[in-house]
Amino acid sequence: MTTATISARFGAVALIHAVLMDKQMLGDAISREDGPISKLAPPDRARAQSLAALTLRHMPRLDAILDGFLEHKPPLRALNALRVCAAEIVLDGIPAHGAVNAAVEIVRGSTKTKHLGGMVNAVGRKLGSLDVDSLQDLPVPQLPKALRGAMVKAYGEESMVAIERAHLERPPFDLSLKDIRKAQQWAETLGAEVLPTGSLRLRKSVQISAMQGYESGDWWVQDAAAAMPVRLLGDIKGKRVLDLCAAPGGKTMQLCAAGADVTALDLSPERMHRVMENTRRMGFKPRMEVANAMDWEPDAPFDVILLDAPCSATGTIRRHPDLPYVRPTLDLKPLLNLQQAMMQRAAGWLKAGGQMVYATCSLIPAEGERQIARAVDGGALEEASLDPATFGLDPAWAVSTGAIRLRPDYWSDLGGMDGFYMALLNKR
Repeated sequence: MTTATISARFGAVALIHAVLMDKQMLGDAISREDGPISKLAPPDRARAQSLAALTLRHMPRLDAILDGFLEHKPPLRALNALRVCAAEIVLDGIPAHGAVNAAVEIVRGSTKTKHLGGMVNAVGRKLGSLDVDSLQDLPVPQLPKALRGAMVKAYGEESMVAIERAHLERPPFDLSLKDIRKAQQWAETLGAEVLPTGSLRLRKSVQISAMQGYESGDWWVQDAAAAMPVRLLGDIKGKRVLDLCAAPGGKTMQLCAAGADVTALDLSPERMHRVMENTRRMGFKPRMEVANAMDWEPDAPFDVILLDAPCSATGTIRRHPDLPYVRPTLDLKPLLNLQQAMMQRAAGWLKAGGQMVYATCSLIPAEGERQIARAVDGGALEEASLDPATFGLDPAWAVSTGAIRLRPDYWSDLGGMDGFYMALLNKR
């Protein structure tokens, strides 16, 4: 249980407003220099972000509870203040007194809602009689119709409900190690558990930058599913490797740690600056290329190419509960065309007999399984042969000879994972 300051609560309400009204992703609203929490102290920024994400993750259920106490739907500022208040009381176990007083202060801080202070106070005190069991009896919130329909078609209604239930869980922190042989040692040091794939998992809320091994560059934060595409490549020591769409750099660091000669390419200067900062902390020195992959040309072919392609990111909703509110519909055609073009272009940069991993953090088969079927149908690429058990994964997660499908409801007893599709391909 972490008590928020009034500044953090104001920040959380402002972030939720940026998501719902301005259709900004939380990460973008947080990183903006003139953003709603840019002037907060680091602890308050972190709490505002955490509280906003918690509220968005459970918002349909929180709204269902609030509806029982509200005669009329209040203006958005007041409603968001009540949502944050409800999240703190019901989900975080924060004493009602502080959460309610903060909500009242937030609505009184605006001339448009200051007259609602009494109503917010009355509703907030009713929330104080509730507990987390109040949420468990409510239905699992469903994704927007467009997102849900594509996934139900792919996985069925029962699996879809399991995926949506997984989205309600606070995702743990997963760490990738510079030296995976020291997994058990670092697990004991950090109070983490070693996952079947070799990643470390922290279930508790922590300040990452203050933990042992962060400044010394012994590990970095990376969801266990996102760490899997590089694992498919096996021994790549000394090989010339291109990391396409490299930002924020987790896979780049994996490739460097494996001893590869790495070139990292991304379109965004800002995102590549983050890759540079992350790799510098780890002591890695990949070549950095800021360029559009559709215009860029390498000076020589590569042994290996990792293409973590732009996609709908529907596999990351457990970490980004704002995504369904910002992108409730699916406009896949531009993404599908870009994915195909990038794969074809990358194939031309591979040496004969070289390998490519194609990956997307999407749950939509059109961005995964169907793209690979199209790419290998008479093209320069063919699927390799993979055994998921080799990597600590369930063999049932293989969807073809060289591809693996991961879902948020997998590893439910371990805390879940992001949704991912990944395929290992050979150049004919």
